[in-house]
Amino acid sequence: MGSRVSREDFEWVYTDEPHAARRREILAKYPEIKSLMKPDHNLIWIIIVMVLTQLVAFYLVKDLDWKWVVFWAYVFGSCINHSMTLAIHEISHNFTFGHHKTLWNRWFGMVANLPIGVPYSVSFKRYHMDHHRYLGADGIDVDIPTDFEGWFFCTTFRKFLWVILQPLFYAFRPLFINPKPISYLEIINTVVQITFDILVYHILGIKSLVYMLAGSLLGLGLHPISGHFIAEHYMFLKGHETYSYYGPLNLLTFNVGYHNEHHDFPNVPGKSLPLALLTLLVSVNPDGSAS
Repeated sequence: MGSRVSREDFEWVYTDEPHAARRREILAKYPEIKSLMKPDHNLIWIIIVMVLTQLVAFYLVKDLDWKWVVFWAYVFGSCINHSMTLAIHEISHNFTFGHHKTLWNRWFGMVANLPIGVPYSVSFKRYHMDHHRYLGADGIDVDIPTDFEGWFFCTTFRKFLWVILQPLFYAFRPLFINPKPISYLEIINTVVQITFDILVYHILGIKSLVYMLAGSLLGLGLHPISGHFIAEHYMFLKGHETYSYYGPLNLLTFNVGYHNEHHDFPNVPGKSLPLALLTLLVSVNPDGSAS
C-alpha cells in the first residue's frame, strides 16, 4: 500500500489541442453531424424530476438513525447528486434552453445545483469552457491535477486518500491554479444555495442537511460512478489523452462516458453522442485522422 509509483512527472506535449483539429476534419467530410448540435429540451423535465426526488429523500431520511442516513447518502443520494453534477455539465453547454437563452441556462443551473448543497453551477461553467479550449494546458485547465498532487499522492495509499478527497481538490484547485474574478452570477448562486441549505435545516433538520452534503462528498469521491473523473483524461496509451467509456453507467451520467465524442463535438448534447460515435466509427482512421 505504501509502494511508490515509478512515474515522477506529467506527460508534456507541445501540440495544439487535438480535438479541434479532429472536429474540423470530420465535419468537413460529414457535415450531417451538425444536425445533432441542438438543445435537448427533455433535460429540463429530467432534471426537475431529479431535484424533486432528492427533496422527497430529504423528507424520508429526517427521522432515521444516523447509520441509515449515511447508508442512504452513499447508496442513493450520492448517485443522484453525482448525476446532478453531470446535469449541470449539460446545462453549462446550454443544452437545456439553447445558446440563444444563455441566462435561462444559468438560472436553471442554480435549480439543478440545489440538492448538491454547495454553490457550483456558475463557477463550473466558467472553468469548464477553459477545459475544452485549453485541454491539459498547464495553469489554465483546472481539471488536471496540480504538481503538488502528482508529487505527494505517489503511493497506493496516498492515491486512495486522493480519491476520497477528490471533491475537495476539484473545488479548491481553481483558486490556486487559475483564480477568476467573482461574477455577480456566482454571488447569486451562492446566496440561493445557502438560503436553500438553511431552509432544509430549519424545516427538515440536521439529518436531511447531512444526507445532502454527504451524498455530494461521497458521490464525487470514493464511489464507482466517480471513476470517469480519472479515466476521461488519464494517459493509458502514450499520445492519447482522452478516453471514452461505453458501459451502463452512462445511463446515470448523461452519456459523459462518450468523452472523446464530447470533446470532438462539445455542441452535441449527451443524448446524441452515441449517434455521433456511429459517424466516427466509419469516418475516422485508427491514427485519429478523418478517412
